[in-house]
Amino acid sequence: MAGFGPPPKTNARRTNADTFDQDVAEVTAESVAAPELPTPKRWLSATRTWWTTWSTAPQAAVFVGTDWQRLVMLLPLVDGYHREKDPLRAAKLLAEIRQNEQSLGATHLDRLRARIKVAGSAEGPGEAVGQGAEVIDLADYAAMFGGA
Repeated sequence: MAGFGPPPKTNARRTNADTFDQDVAEVTAESVAAPELPTPKRWLSATRTWWTTWSTAPQAAVFVGTDWQRLVMLLPLVDGYHREKDPLRAAKLLAEIRQNEQSLGATHLDRLRARIKVAGSAEGPGEAVGQGAEVIDLADYAAMFGGA
């Protein structure tokens, strides 16, 4: 027997409008300006790559001094993570790094939450992500393997 109460509405879609301005945090890849990596010879190659990735990221175009200061403060943690041999200590370092990077919009989901749109990226629905990635129609994929 079905549950009690009124039957569900036929059109039960939310109609709440987004309260945030869609163009507030839109950034482009052309306007990225980052400070130089402090004491570059001190850090492992993986840490220098991490810094380069952040300093050239499109969302870095909207970073202010405190955001760059946060990344400079993370440098020892990132370097320690790459040097750490104990997996439990490495996991603790990675958790702290992830939490700080999340507040700066590191992943696609973080940028969605912060309503940051990266112009000209492959982050839209239905677009291929990665270098040389191709999208295949599901019907074609099923036909390749004898599906319907």
